[in-house]
Amino acid sequence: MDKEARKPSSKSASSKDKRPKDKDKDKNKDDSKVHKLSLKGSSRLVAEFFQYSIHTILFQRGVYPAEDFTAVKKYGLNMLVSADDQVKAYIKKIMSQLDKWMIGGKISKLVIVITDKDTGEHVERWQFDVQISAPPPKSKSKPPTDPSTTTNEEQQQEQQENSASSTNPLFAEKDKPEAEIQAEIAAIFRQITASVTFLPQLSGDCTFNVLVYADADSDVPVEWGDSDAKEIENGERVQLRGFSTANHRVDTLVSYRLGD
Repeated sequence: MDKEARKPSSKSASSKDKRPKDKDKDKNKDDSKVHKLSLKGSSRLVAEFFQYSIHTILFQRGVYPAEDFTAVKKYGLNMLVSADDQVKAYIKKIMSQLDKWMIGGKISKLVIVITDKDTGEHVERWQFDVQISAPPPKSKSKPPTDPSTTTNEEQQQEQQENSASSTNPLFAEKDKPEAEIQAEIAAIFRQITASVTFLPQLSGDCTFNVLVYADADSDVPVEWGDSDAKEIENGERVQLRGFSTANHRVDTLVSYRLGD
């Protein structure tokens, strides 16, 4: 199980750019602290979701025997996690780095690839796309104007600003109760469990790899290396559910090879 990290050339905004700015040193100091804790908590929640996703996919797709898993309660569901020492050590090593990258806002995608041991062919690919939300737009206070006094130049400038904001890949997400987030995550795991109804049965022995799409300027441990995307050739793709917090959105996609 080679630990691999893929680093696309595109760079997202650094974590420094995402720090909330204090308008009032005294009044907003606590608000800023709360926001930072919220972002950190959201990052850890997403990382934890990835961890349980790996375990769930390994179990549901039969990559390891069912007797190698133990049941735990999470998200209001009975989740199955691997009890195999090697698998646990591998996932733990992944998660220790994933936590750092998530908090730093360095990750755009996590992928779990299932590969046939005998042929080396990639037969299934689970992709989790991560977006970091933009802060809600602040309303600018403008003096009252009469529409007739607005010049063409001002109208063009406003159109350009609106166009730029619409192409921004970041999104603004409202705060939502943790219970609502947990319910969204639980719905994803129910869908992963139900995926056995349309995914082809895996034949033969399989192994898995975890790929992380991190920013090019990310600090990468020596045991991680660059990797190709390990796409499924001529495969089918199914979009699954996603979930969002005030700071992140995660979307799920599974690609698979059609049976012979």
